[in-house]
Amino acid sequence: MPRFYCPLPLQVGLELNLPSGAARHVQVLRFQPGDTLTLFNHGPGVDSAGGEFEATVTHMGRSEVGVRITSHHAVEREVSRRVHIALGMPANERMDWLVEKATELGMASLQPLATERTVIKLSGERAEKKQAHWQSVAVAACEQCGGNRVPPVHPVQKLEAWLAQPRSGLKLLLSLQTGSQPLSYLLSNQEQDITFLAGPEGGLSPQEEAAALAAGFVPVTLGPRVLRSETAPLAALAVLAALS
Repeated sequence: MPRFYCPLPLQVGLELNLPSGAARHVQVLRFQPGDTLTLFNHGPGVDSAGGEFEATVTHMGRSEVGVRITSHHAVEREVSRRVHIALGMPANERMDWLVEKATELGMASLQPLATERTVIKLSGERAEKKQAHWQSVAVAACEQCGGNRVPPVHPVQKLEAWLAQPRSGLKLLLSLQTGSQPLSYLLSNQEQDITFLAGPEGGLSPQEEAAALAAGFVPVTLGPRVLRSETAPLAALAVLAALS
């Protein structure tokens, strides 16, 4: 059954018009009154109990699609613990690809970072538009993969400002430096949330790695090969997804 993100309060028996993005998608698929679809609404800025809702199309207008919610299912397909990704933004379409695949693998949130070696430079309105675009990529990935919780893509921050903020859970730096622990270090901390910090193309500078260590991050390695900036966080997520 087709799935659509609907960032509105939802409950059984409610009749509503779908948001414009979902409505356009329903129209493209040529739904008709009486057809059924699935809605979910847990995402940035929406307080939701989660799960998903079955709904029936009640009318198809030129720009509006009306539905009636008929049932709620408390199904969740999330990984067993929350995994947050913070990374120096890779260039071009690689960031889109990372957002899509990390959402499929169950990341809890994404923090784009501006670092010394970050190629893409974002600020002001351009940064806001990029954030909105990446958020829409996460929504589409959730609709496709069966996830009911859209991970927030946070506004772009400079690395030093982000490191100064307090955060709980296990803090891990994906690093190539000598002495980094293998990813199996995680396995003795099964209940904690995890934040992975990864660099852009070329990695974090030595000064940035030192700042991350001073902020409490533990260096971990994914093996002897050098992975691309968009591959390393996905490899870490895949390991955790397989273990959940």
